[in-house]
Amino acid sequence: MKTIFIAGLGNPGKEYEKTRHNAGFMFANHFFEKFRDDFGFSEWKFNKKLKSEISIGKIEKNKIILLKPQTFMNLSGEAVSAAKKYYKVKLENIFVAHDDIDLLLGKYKVSINSSSAGHNGAQNIIDLLGTKNFTRIRIGVENRGDKKIPTEKYVLGKFTAAETKLISKTISTAALSLF
Repeated sequence: MKTIFIAGLGNPGKEYEKTRHNAGFMFANHFFEKFRDDFGFSEWKFNKKLKSEISIGKIEKNKIILLKPQTFMNLSGEAVSAAKKYYKVKLENIFVAHDDIDLLLGKYKVSINSSSAGHNGAQNIIDLLGTKNFTRIRIGVENRGDKKIPTEKYVLGKFTAAETKLISKTISTAALSLF
């Protein structure tokens, strides 16, 4: 039996719901809903020690742990490293989903052992795990065109209705690619 760990990164709080920076939370929520019955996921529950909302399920003999760090994006490594230690998860079984400004909206990329490429949440995880040797599901959110919106402001902006439809489809495809 192995433990598989899927962390969706984002920022906690109503004001950050449906923002581009919360694409990882959206991924975790979609995964939970899509596989809830198949994997028998428990309801989301806040774990103070692990600084995260957690849901646990099972596929065959493997435990699946869904995690949404509640530390805010730039400190995601605190939750991920605490949960890794607590559940004794091997690096090859850690998957981290997050927004990626370097990928166009509607695209996603799965990468292993890659740099953070300037993503502060991913960098914090790399720093606290002491390695970049885990799998990242990078969800494209770039859709500014020629507009010169600063990156920080852009990723904290909410998806439009059309963008929400496209990102939902992308997240669904990315989630299905894991199993």
